[in-house]
Amino acid sequence: MFRRLKNLIKGFVGLFISGLEKANPRALIEAEKENLRQQIARFNDNLATHAGFVERLMRQIKNQEKEEQDLAAKTAAHLKLGHRQTAGQYALRLKSLRQQLEENRAQLEQAEQTYQKLLKARDVSVREAQQKIDALKRMISEAEMLEAQAELQEMAQGMISSIGGAGDTLSRVEEYLTERRDKAAGRARVAAGSIDSSQVELMEAEQEALGDQALAEFAAAYGLEMPAAEAAETAAAEDRGEAAPPVKDLGPAVPES
Repeated sequence: MFRRLKNLIKGFVGLFISGLEKANPRALIEAEKENLRQQIARFNDNLATHAGFVERLMRQIKNQEKEEQDLAAKTAAHLKLGHRQTAGQYALRLKSLRQQLEENRAQLEQAEQTYQKLLKARDVSVREAQQKIDALKRMISEAEMLEAQAELQEMAQGMISSIGGAGDTLSRVEEYLTERRDKAAGRARVAAGSIDSSQVELMEAEQEALGDQALAEFAAAYGLEMPAAEAAETAAAEDRGEAAPPVKDLGPAVPES
């Protein structure tokens, strides 16, 4: 049970860390760069230790080469002097030294090759890691740029939708106003059609008769003579700027018998 609970907690922690890594890729890259620097530092320490071993071998070989020359000279000198036993001892030491010298030279060659391989491996690994980091940085920049473009396109699409919605609203307002105008025109037409023209003409005739009556009363009161109907029509036409009605010609007068 505790193992299952432990696995569950580890799973939640892993999901939380994965979410943080996805949300902060730059921080993750910086952490990897720091980790790479630490690994390079440790590798350089080990490489320096190996280089120190190579230097010790080189120094030991130089000392052995000097000792070889010294033993060879002593062996030759004692041999010339006839000291065979002493010369033999120096010869044995020289032989053993030469064997050690050959072994050290072989170790030095192998150590030098190993050092060069390690140095090359370090440079290649660092260069490859740097290339990956640079590629990830470019990917982050591209992702951010594409996200910005997508956001702008979504905003533009939203603006287009908003403008389209406003256009629909204006169309509805125009439709409402057109309907209102047509309805008002119809009401006016119905009201105009409901007026009785005969009644209007009757009222107009009554007003004209009342006007003539009032005018006659006025003329009688002031002792004025009322003009004849034809003269009145002619004067009214002249006042309106119209031509006077033509005088009807009834032909020549017939003489009385």
